[in-house]
Amino acid sequence: MNKNVKLKDGTEIVLRQLKKKDRKLLTAFLSSLPKEDRIYLRVDVTDKETIKQIIKSSKLGESRRIIALDKENIVAAGLLELEKRKWKKHFGEIRLLVSKDYRRKGLGMMIARELYLLAISEKVEEIIVKMMKPQVAAIDIFSRMGFKQEAVLPDYVKDLEGTKRDLIIMRCDVNEMWKELEEYLEDSDWQRTR
Repeated sequence: MNKNVKLKDGTEIVLRQLKKKDRKLLTAFLSSLPKEDRIYLRVDVTDKETIKQIIKSSKLGESRRIIALDKENIVAAGLLELEKRKWKKHFGEIRLLVSKDYRRKGLGMMIARELYLLAISEKVEEIIVKMMKPQVAAIDIFSRMGFKQEAVLPDYVKDLEGTKRDLIIMRCDVNEMWKELEEYLEDSDWQRTR
C-alpha cells in the first residue's frame, strides 16, 4: 500500500505501511508528540524499547500499522491490532495518533478508513477502541464513525503520570461502521481530499 492523498488544506501526504527502516522516523514522530497527548498512551512511546517492540509486532503480523508522511516526516500513525486468541479472533483494535498541526484536516479519517480496509482483509468482524475519559476529541471521532460506547470502567487505568482515569471502551460492527463511514464521507468534502 502506498497512497498519495491531499488534505483539506491541500497538503500532499503519502499513506503507507510502517517498515523496519522507519525506526528513526517513528522515533522522531513519537518524541514530537506533546506531553498532553502522550500522557494518555498505554506506554511511554519515547522509550527505545517501546519503539523496537512496535517495529517487531508489525513484522510478526500481530498488528498492521499505517503511517502518514509529509515529505520525509511521519505526521500521523494508525494501528490495527489483531487478536490472535481463537475466542476473540474476530476482533481487532484501532489506535490513531495525529500530529497537532495536522488535525482537523481529514487525515485521521483517512487513516481510519485504511485501517478499516485492513480489518476487512483480515476478516475482522468487530473493532474496538479504548481510551481514557479526558480524550474527548478521540471519543467524538469514533462516535461519528459509528462506534458505540460499551463500557466505562471507573479509575481502571493510570495515565503516564500515575493518575487514575476512567477507561472508555467503544465497539463497532465492521459492516455497520462501513455504512456510517460512507454517510460521513458523502456529507464531507472527501472527494476533494482523495
